[in-house]
Amino acid sequence: MRNFVQENLSFQIKEKFPDVQVIAGVATGAIGIAALVAHQLDLPMIYVRPSAKGHGRQNLIEGRLKNGQKVVIVEDLISTGMSSLKAFQSVIESKGEVLGMSAIFTYGFDIAKVAFLKKECDLITISDYSHLISSLKDSKSFNSHEISALESWRENPKTWNGLNLKA
Repeated sequence: MRNFVQENLSFQIKEKFPDVQVIAGVATGAIGIAALVAHQLDLPMIYVRPSAKGHGRQNLIEGRLKNGQKVVIVEDLISTGMSSLKAFQSVIESKGEVLGMSAIFTYGFDIAKVAFLKKECDLITISDYSHLISSLKDSKSFNSHEISALESWRENPKTWNGLNLKA
């Protein structure tokens, strides 16, 4: 699985963002993934913390980022996109040029789509919730009621009541 993620994210990044100079991982979940991608692409890597360290230089970004370097941010999962776009903003404020973001998976929530559009940040992923549901339907591992419950969660996860399998 690790090789699959490394190879597919690397391929997508090279195809979509051929001018990339630095890979940035979002702490902490995407640091390892970013390291694999940076190694595969033979590029330097940095990582972006959600908040400044409480000691030392209080960096948000660890690693070397030169002014104007072209960065692709690597993320594991996009839900609302807020933590990912906070990393985006940190790279911009550190004088990096963000070409876009690459992630393993996104739920495809409207809030994230709108937020990425507002920031003009291209997002590419290996997979998403729609493809997951489609593959579950094809596998016949879940019945139609379970699939409907999963689809309803996707539509409004905040108000979802849970999976009632008795219906």
